[in-house]
Amino acid sequence: MSALNEVPGCPPDALAAPILAVEDLAVEFDTAAGTVRAVDGVSWSVRAGETLGLVGESGCGKSVSALSVMRLLAKPAGRIVGGRVMFGGQNLLRLPEGEMRALRGRDISMIFQEPMTSLNPVMTVGAQLAEPLRIHLGMTEAQARARSIELLGMVGIPDGARRLAQYPHQFSGGMRQRVMIAIGLACEPKVIIADEPTTALDVTIQAQILELMKDLSRRLGITLVLITHNLGIVARYADRLAVMYAGRVVEEGPAAEVFAAPRHPYTIGLLRSVPRLDRPRDGALETIEGLPPNLLRPPAGCRFAPRCAARLPVCEKDPPLRGMGAERRAACHRAEDMPAAMPELRAPAAALASGPTAEASAGGPLLEVRGLSKHFGMPARGFFRDGPVVRAVEDVSFTISRGETLGLVGESGCGKTTVGRLVLRLDQPSKGEILFGGGNIATATEPEMRALRTRMQVIFQDPYSSLNPRMTVGDTISEPLLHRLGMRRTEARERTAALLRQVGLPAEMGQRYPHQMSGGQRQRVGIARALAMEPEFIVCDEAVSALDVSVQGQIINLLAELQAELGLSYLFIAHDLAVVRHLSHRVVVMYLGRVMEVADRDTLYAAPLHPYTRALLDAAPVPDPDVERKRPPRTLGGELPSPLAPPSGCVFRTRCPMAIPDCAAVVPPLQEARAGHLAACIRV
Repeated sequence: MSALNEVPGCPPDALAAPILAVEDLAVEFDTAAGTVRAVDGVSWSVRAGETLGLVGESGCGKSVSALSVMRLLAKPAGRIVGGRVMFGGQNLLRLPEGEMRALRGRDISMIFQEPMTSLNPVMTVGAQLAEPLRIHLGMTEAQARARSIELLGMVGIPDGARRLAQYPHQFSGGMRQRVMIAIGLACEPKVIIADEPTTALDVTIQAQILELMKDLSRRLGITLVLITHNLGIVARYADRLAVMYAGRVVEEGPAAEVFAAPRHPYTIGLLRSVPRLDRPRDGALETIEGLPPNLLRPPAGCRFAPRCAARLPVCEKDPPLRGMGAERRAACHRAEDMPAAMPELRAPAAALASGPTAEASAGGPLLEVRGLSKHFGMPARGFFRDGPVVRAVEDVSFTISRGETLGLVGESGCGKTTVGRLVLRLDQPSKGEILFGGGNIATATEPEMRALRTRMQVIFQDPYSSLNPRMTVGDTISEPLLHRLGMRRTEARERTAALLRQVGLPAEMGQRYPHQMSGGQRQRVGIARALAMEPEFIVCDEAVSALDVSVQGQIINLLAELQAELGLSYLFIAHDLAVVRHLSHRVVVMYLGRVMEVADRDTLYAAPLHPYTRALLDAAPVPDPDVERKRPPRTLGGELPSPLAPPSGCVFRTRCPMAIPDCAAVVPPLQEARAGHLAACIRV
C-alpha cells in the first residue's frame, strides 16, 4: 500500500490511477560513432502519493527517461522519437513549449544529482527560491521572501532570513541539497523527480534528506520518483520499484515483492552484488560478470543474455515485458521459475583473506601511527596577523598488521583522506609518528621516501582523473617499471600484460586510452598500477564509491583475492559501512579529525560503544524492505561543525543524544573499554 494512503482528503479512487505514466518511450542521441537509442520502449507509472524507485547501472536510461518527462534533453543531440508521457490527461511531449515551461516547476519539479552545478553560483539562495514563486504563483517580492523563509525552515535550514542573502558556496553539501529540495517544493508540485539526490552525501546527511522528502510527501501529498543505484535507499523508502537495463525496463512491481522474489536474473544479480550491513561476510560477493551492451549495436534477443547464468536458447528471442500477477511485470523467458532457479545462479563463495596470521602479528605491525595531527593555516585577513587554523587531524593513532585491512570511516570532513595522504607523506604531518617497516615516515628524507614509495601505493577514488588521458593504459602501468625498477621495455611489457590479467583484464586492454574504458575497467587499471611496484601496503581512498553496484562487487572481490594471494595490507577509506564491514578486519571511526572508536569488524557492528558509531549504523539503509520496516527511522540531527571552530570538549557533543554538561569541558581520551575495543566517550 502506498505511504500516502493516509493523506487526509486523498480518495482511494485517486490512488488507483497513475498520476504520471511513461508509455513506450524511445530516446535517441547522435554521437560521432553513430546513433544511440538510450531509452528503448520504456514504460513506467506512479500513482498519486507513491514513491517509485528507478534503479539500474549507469547508462541504463534512468536519468534520460526522467529528463524526457521534463523535456530537458540536450538539443539537438538528444531527441524523443516515440512514446507518450501522460500527466493530468495530456501528453507532455505534445505540449507547446510555453505550456510546458509553465507546468515545469509548478506541477512537476526535478531535483538534480549535483546541487552545486544546478544552483546558480552568482545568485543568492533567496533569489533562486523566489524565482519560481514569482514566475509561477505571481507572488510579490515580500510574499516570495516570506514563503522562501518558510521553505528553508521546512527543509531544516535554521535562520532562514539570514541564509537568503548567502550564495550556494557558503552552504555545505547537505545544505545545498536541502535548498534544491526547497526549490522543488516551492510551488507545491504534484510530482517530484529526484535524480540521485543523495549520491554525494554522507550516510547521516543522506538519511536526513530522504526522511525529510518522505515526510514532506506524506504531509503535502507529493508523488516521488526516486532515481538511485543504492538498493538500501529503495528498500527503505520506495513503495514500488522499476529496474532498468540497457535502455529498457526489465522488472517492475511492489518494492517488497521484488526484493523478496525477484523475477529477472539481472535483479537477482544486483541484489546479490550488494554487501549487507546486517550480515557478517561469509565469502566473496556474487557479481554480474561482463559489461552492459553497447547501445550503438545492441545484441539481438535478450540484452542481458550475454551476462546471464540462466540463459537458454530461447533467450535469442527478445522477451516482452509481461504481467506476472498483480502489479508485477518482468522481461524474462524464465520469469515463472526464476525464484526456483536462484540456487543454480549461485556461484561457490570464494575464500576471503582472514586477516593477519599469528606469526605476522608477533612480528609487530607493518604500519603504526602515533599521535598524528595535521593543522592547516588559513590565509590571514590582514598584515602581521595569523589566520585561523583548521585542525583536520588531531591525535590519531592506530596500527595495521601484515595482511590486514583497516577500515577508516566517518562523514566528509572528518579527516579520513587527510590521514591517508599523511601516511603516504603526500602531506607533511604537523606532529606525530608514522612508523613503517622500521622507519618514521614523518621525518624521512626525500631519498628515503623515494625508496619507501615502492613499498606503499594508493588507489584513488576517481580513476579517470588519476590516469593520464594522453597515455595508453599499458604505458601508464609500465612507466614506473621502466623508470623506477629499471626494466627493459620487453620485460616491462610482459610484466604489464601479467598485471592486467591479474586484475581481470585482457592484455589487449593495454593498447586503450582511459576514455575507451568503463569505470570499473579504469578502477582495475588503477589497482594494476598500484601492484606494479609489488607493494606491501596500499591506501584505498574511496576506491569503490563511484562505481555501480555490480562493478563495485567485482572490485571488492578483486581486492580481497589479491590480499589473500599477495598478503597485502590495506588502509580502506570509505563512507559505505556495508562495504567496510565486508572487506575490513578492524575499523576506525573518525569524527571532526578525532578517532571516536576502534574495534574489530564484528564487534563494532554488533555492539558499538560510541553514540556516533551507533548513529552511523542507524542511518545506513539495508537492502531488505522487511528489515527496514522493523527499524525505527533514526537520523543524526544537525550539521558537522566547522573545523575552524570545533566544539569544546568532545567534538561530537553538539549532535550527541547522550551529551551531558561534562562533555563540554573534557576531551575524552581514546581508551580501552573492552579487550581490543577502544572508545572516546566519558559515558562509556
